[in-house]
Amino acid sequence: MKKIGLLVKEASENRIKTCFKSSKGLIIVKYSGVSSPDMSNLRKTLKGSGADLFVVKNSIARRAMKGLGLDDLIKSIETPCGMIFFKDEPVDISKVLCSFRKEHEKLVLEGGLLQDKLLTLKDIETMSTLPSMDVLRTQVVVALNSPISKFVIVLNKTLQKFVYCLDQIKQKKSN
Repeated sequence: MKKIGLLVKEASENRIKTCFKSSKGLIIVKYSGVSSPDMSNLRKTLKGSGADLFVVKNSIARRAMKGLGLDDLIKSIETPCGMIFFKDEPVDISKVLCSFRKEHEKLVLEGGLLQDKLLTLKDIETMSTLPSMDVLRTQVVVALNSPISKFVIVLNKTLQKFVYCLDQIKQKKSN
């Protein structure tokens, strides 16, 4: 029979692997010096954006990363760190992290992975400046709708001018 500690380690490692396989990517943060209530607030905010913050021992995280073939990320796991797995758009998560980092300078964004691309701190900061997917969709709809709307307005104006012209001819003939 296995010891409880070993079972917990295996469960944590399996949770990391499962979360990674079902997510679009992950971001690694170092939280040393950030208070527990602040970390709880960050967790809640990330949860609202479709991400999960998972804190685990470094040895377990390294073993899980090695098992997933993410050797490039192993070097990011040194001091107490958390792994943020996201299923939704990474732009929203990066905005949450960058705004939290402005208030809590002890939080360090170490890097991450988006699909198959390694993310650096600069990549995460750049993503935080991008508009969200909803804003981009709205812009596309407006851009597609604009020519059609202008065409309808032009047709309407042409019809108005034609009716106005007919009205003028009618008034001229009646005089």
